[in-house]
Amino acid sequence: MIVRYRQTLDMTPAGEFLPRPSALGWTAKVGIVATLIAVGAGIAVAAALFLWIASVLLPVALVAAAVAYVAYRVQPRGV
Repeated sequence: MIVRYRQTLDMTPAGEFLPRPSALGWTAKVGIVATLIAVGAGIAVAAALFLWIASVLLPVALVAAAVAYVAYRVQPRGV
C-alpha cells in the first residue's frame, strides 16, 4: 500500500497564505539555547584555565631567560 500525503495550503479568506508552523517545539528551542550556553561556558572555563597556566609559567620563563642571557654573556670568547 502506498501512502501519499496530501499537501494542503492554509489560506485566509482574503487569499493570503498563513505562515508555516515551526518544525521545532518550544522544548527543543530551549534545549538548543541551553546547549549553546553550556558550550559558551565551557569555552570560557577553558580560556580561564589556559590564562591561569600561562600566568603561573610566566615567572619561570622569565627566570630561565635571565639565566640563559647571563650564561651567554659570561661564556669564554674562544669557544
